[in-house]
Amino acid sequence: MIDTPDKPVQDLWRMFRIMAEFTEGFEELASVGPAVSIFGSARTHPNHRYYKMAVQTACQVAKAGFAVITGGGGGIMEAANKGAAKAGGTSIGLNIELPMEQIPNDYQNLSLHFRYFFVRKVMFLKYAHGFIVFPGGYGTMDELFESLVLIQTLKQIQFPVILMCHEFWDGLIAWLKDTMLGEHGYISPEDLNVFTVTDDPAEAVKIITDFRDQRGRIGLTMPPGMKKESGSEPRPDATQFTG
Repeated sequence: MIDTPDKPVQDLWRMFRIMAEFTEGFEELASVGPAVSIFGSARTHPNHRYYKMAVQTACQVAKAGFAVITGGGGGIMEAANKGAAKAGGTSIGLNIELPMEQIPNDYQNLSLHFRYFFVRKVMFLKYAHGFIVFPGGYGTMDELFESLVLIQTLKQIQFPVILMCHEFWDGLIAWLKDTMLGEHGYISPEDLNVFTVTDDPAEAVKIITDFRDQRGRIGLTMPPGMKKESGSEPRPDATQFTG
């Protein structure tokens, strides 16, 4: 009979794997410069206009001097990596191990692989100067709402969150406004001001470049109500986390 490690030993090795993923991610991404994370459904077909819009958007993002970060898979992720690579930019894929194996797309010039979703999500957030969110499913919603929660609770410096394609998002936004805010008061009116909806890739890129230029002029500042920890200095090249 083969002995198997008991649960405390298994958990200890899991902790080391988690630390190793954080370490690799920090080492690989710390030097890429300002970046934009682009999200959307892996099921989007290359012939779909969302895919074509994502290619165009990522191309403009790269030409504006940003690295592009995606989840590394197909659909919108592939489109964004394709657009960044087409523009000669840094095209980053944060690939995840899934039961139904995710196949990394061919347009990444920096590819990282993660076992743990929460480690991968930190990498999306920590090095982003903005999020551009295309139509997608549960994973896309998870990334979107995590960013909104962190902004709402002042756990990170506010940065642009841009939702692409009105036709997809307008129903959700109406529900947030009418039901979550209006009927129940579960959010505050200002919580609806932390994202922008557009159908124009050029507008999305302008919002992010304006934010970068403004932040460069005035320096990183904490949002109202956030206390700066003693002895700490905000980094100009990364989203800041507190706590």
